[in-house]
Amino acid sequence: MGRVEGKVAFITGAARGQGRSHAVRLAEEGADIIAVDVCKQVETVPYPTATPDDLAETVRQVEALDRRIVAAEVDVRDLAGLTTAVEDGVAQLGRLDIVLANAGISTPAATLEMDEETWQTMIDVNLTGVWKTVRASVPHIVAGGRGGSVVVTSSLAAIYANPGTAHYSAAKAGLVMLAKVMAKELAPQNIRVNTIHPTTVATDMILNEPTYRLFRPDLEHPTRADFEEAALTLNEMPVPAIEAVDISNAVLYLVSDDGRYVTGTTHVVDAGGQL
Repeated sequence: MGRVEGKVAFITGAARGQGRSHAVRLAEEGADIIAVDVCKQVETVPYPTATPDDLAETVRQVEALDRRIVAAEVDVRDLAGLTTAVEDGVAQLGRLDIVLANAGISTPAATLEMDEETWQTMIDVNLTGVWKTVRASVPHIVAGGRGGSVVVTSSLAAIYANPGTAHYSAAKAGLVMLAKVMAKELAPQNIRVNTIHPTTVATDMILNEPTYRLFRPDLEHPTRADFEEAALTLNEMPVPAIEAVDISNAVLYLVSDDGRYVTGTTHVVDAGGQL
């Protein structure tokens, strides 16, 4: 028996990166998956965002583990689309137990220089998109009457300030209180709500030149090696970026019975980055 055997998880941003890793890790432990991602370029984002092929690869990897998956191309800014995707997934898979509000973007910009669209898109995706995710999905956990778990992907940026991230940090910090309020509201239904706070994770959202420039503003065209040199100074442990599976393993703890009495917490996975 896997640690989440027979359960169903709804995951946003599931086409690649941490979202795909979460889908695969939970499938390895017996869960079926409802997966959504935007699968088109998001305005203001300076790196390529997920594609339909990326989402198809997540489907392939989950099905290779002999688990079921229902996937849809949905923007987390679209409440109606999220609602339909969850309803379709629950109709096919029979229940909902876990919600991973993982989708997010990064658009590094100086606070007093970013344009209004950059600010607003960040808040719409990384903060309001999480509320829309839980609004569309968590009522299905409540209706199931079995309890469940919600994990919201925040960031070390909600705890530790860095230049060029005011909009990102504001959104990620807002998620903390959103989750804490939900944890109080849902505790009587035995539904737990936690945030998870990674340091830099080696995914497509990080491994791109705009992010490299955020870490190395002293260089015109920094490379990954230049980025890693700077990133090493953020973490006390000798690692520039952790892997997506490191976050997935922490998520698995939070959503399984191992974390059955853990709720309202800020679960940090940061290689000592906040020390």
